[in-house]
Amino acid sequence: MKKLTLIIFFFGTTSTGFCQLKSSSFEEVDSLQHIQKRKIIVFIHTDWCQFCQRMKRTTFKNQEIIQKLNSDFYYVDFNAGEKRAITFNNQVFKYQPSGNNVGVHELALQLGTVNNQIVYPVLCVLNEKNEIILQYNNYLGPKDFNLLLEKLKE
Repeated sequence: MKKLTLIIFFFGTTSTGFCQLKSSSFEEVDSLQHIQKRKIIVFIHTDWCQFCQRMKRTTFKNQEIIQKLNSDFYYVDFNAGEKRAITFNNQVFKYQPSGNNVGVHELALQLGTVNNQIVYPVLCVLNEKNEIILQYNNYLGPKDFNLLLEKLKE
C-alpha cells in the first residue's frame, strides 16, 4: 500500500509540478500561426556561449516562465550554428560557413543582428505576422525575463 501511495504521489507531482518547455521549429510555428495567432519568442544561442548556456540552465528551467511560454507564446530554441536549411515566412535560410567548422545561420543573422552585429544570447520577439517587435542581446535572469513576458502579454 505504501508503494502504491508513493507511486501515485510521484506521478501526481511530476505531471503537475514540473512541466516541460515546449519548443517548436520555425516550420511548426508557421503552421501553428494558422491555428492560433501568438507572439513568437526566439532564443538564439550558440554552444560556446557561456551566458547562453546559463540562461538554458536557469531562466528556461524556471517553472513560472515555462508555464507562461507554453500557454501564451510559441517558443523557438534556435542554435545559430544550425546547419540545415530552414523555411520560415515563405523564405529559405541557410547556414553560412565562414571558416573551418565555423559559421552562422542566415536566419540567426536576420533575427539577431542588432546595430550591425550579433551578440549572443539574443531574444527576438516576433508578432503574429512574423515581424520583429523586440530584440535583446544579453543574459536575462528569470526575474527580468518574467517581467518581459508580462509586458509582452499586454
